[in-house]
Amino acid sequence: MDVRIRPAEATEARQLTELALRSKAHWGYDAQFLEACRDELTVAASEIADRRAMVAHWDNHLLGFTTLEGEPPTGVLGMMFVEPRAMGQGIGRLLFEHTIDVGRELGFTALTIDADPNAEPFYRAMGAVRTGDVPSGSIAGRVLPQMAVSIGHR
Repeated sequence: MDVRIRPAEATEARQLTELALRSKAHWGYDAQFLEACRDELTVAASEIADRRAMVAHWDNHLLGFTTLEGEPPTGVLGMMFVEPRAMGQGIGRLLFEHTIDVGRELGFTALTIDADPNAEPFYRAMGAVRTGDVPSGSIAGRVLPQMAVSIGHR
């Protein structure tokens, strides 16, 4: 599979939102939980460029996306979702590494990540470390692992 990564297009906002919801649902969250997260998982067309959204695609299929937010030196990996049927195929690693490379080119030295608890092992495998906890933006009382990854220079 020849997966390519490119900047997301504003016309893809709805597709990205739906992908984010499917990806979150993959972890067994119920409909009520997903509805509570809907605003947080919504990608607005007007924000695509400012959030530096990037998509992984193959044969006109969106397989995942990330957002690289903030300004150097420390940014935020704001969103990272992979299509459930594409999980386990290296798409997440490809997106993560591409986002790190873009961040480095833009002058970032580190990224923070407010991770879903199910994604923490993936981020650890990518070299991120847990730096603490952060309250969920959409679910009262829920705490998320806050992680960070040093970008450094190649």
